[in-house]
Amino acid sequence: MAEATARVVVAKPGLDGHDRGVKIVARVLRDAGVEVIYTGLRQTPEMIVSAALQEDADAIGLSVLSGAHMTMFGRVMELLRENDATDIKVFGGGIIPEADIAELEGMGVARIFTPGAPTEEIADWVRENIRPSHTV
Repeated sequence: MAEATARVVVAKPGLDGHDRGVKIVARVLRDAGVEVIYTGLRQTPEMIVSAALQEDADAIGLSVLSGAHMTMFGRVMELLRENDATDIKVFGGGIIPEADIAELEGMGVARIFTPGAPTEEIADWVRENIRPSHTV
């Protein structure tokens, strides 16, 4: 029986159209053995959580460069609670002020990566902290 791999939905919420970084992270995670579902640009929190539920995801990774991180992460966390899916870990990165990171963590966001975080650090964190809940 093959070992299950972590399944992560990676998304760009809101109107932010800058996707180079999220595509790099998606590729790095894939190359690290993570099953990645990339939802594409301009996703609503509802679309992201719906995809995570449909895909039986273990985590959601959000990339937010627009300044709407508090709203976007907050709504994703709210929707996960409403759907009894708080076992899905949420992490992310982007242009997020240091002062907001503690508040995001207080909402239940597992980890925030700031600009310049090495891709190996992101992949290592996902491998060490995201456990597959599905079986192969």
